[in-house]
Order: sequence, then structure tokens, then C-alpha cells
Amino acid sequence: MKQRGFTVIEILVVISFLVFAGGLFFVQKNNLQIAHRDSQRKTAINAMYYGLEEAFFKQNNYYPETIDEKSLTTVEKSLFTDPRGVKLGQTTMENNGEKISVQSDYRYEPTDCKDGRCQSYKLLGQLEGEAEYIKENRQQKD
Repeated sequence: MKQRGFTVIEILVVISFLVFAGGLFFVQKNNLQIAHRDSQRKTAINAMYYGLEEAFFKQNNYYPETIDEKSLTTVEKSLFTDPRGVKLGQTTMENNGEKISVQSDYRYEPTDCKDGRCQSYKLLGQLEGEAEYIKENRQQKD
């Protein structure tokens, strides 16, 4: 009489394959999530950059000392908040009633400023899967 069923080795091979496939799935899922968050950061930096160049500078002939939704009205307000929920320029956040120190993934670094009017700047986005994303002013003062 012939027995039907699987051997222990066959079961171990199948379990090993499933564990490997599951691990690979979760690694790839994590990589896709990182790429998505980095894409969101680049989109936000690009929007701020074009808001500074195409709207603010063209209207005022200088760059602001700080940026937010009030100074860059052409930029969607939600873009000033990074994927972790930290707003550009925010330094503290409340967590379970306790204030903790935070830093946004976005930084605006103006240079050559006098009386709130700046001649140049750098916009920086801290990415997870790539090097820091940097945009600099393109307008040149005469």
C-alpha cells in the first residue's frame, strides 16, 4: 500500500520558500514607501522653489527671509509639512503631552539678507533613500 502526503523535507522547502518570499515582499514594500516619501519631499521643494522664483521674486525683486504659506501664497499649504508631519521651521512637537524637539525634512536657508530682503537662498530636502535634495535661487541681481 502506497502512502500519500508530504515528507518533512518537502514541507520545510515550502516553508523556507514562503519565508523568503514574505521577507522579500516586506523589503520591497518598505523601499517603495521610502521612494514615495522622497517623491513627496521633492514635489514640495520644487513647489516652494517655483513659488519663490516665479511668484515672489518676480513680484518683489528679492527673496524673503523666511517662507511659509503666508509669504508663498501660490504654494499649496499642505506642502509646507513634510511626510512625517513636521512643518517647515517647526522646532517642537507635542507627543503624549510632552514637548519634543523636532526638525523638518525641509530647510530654507536665505543669504545676503538686509531688512528681511534676501539676494539668494537654498532650499533643502532631507531624503531617506537618496542624497539631500537641493534647489538654489536662479535669479541674479544686477
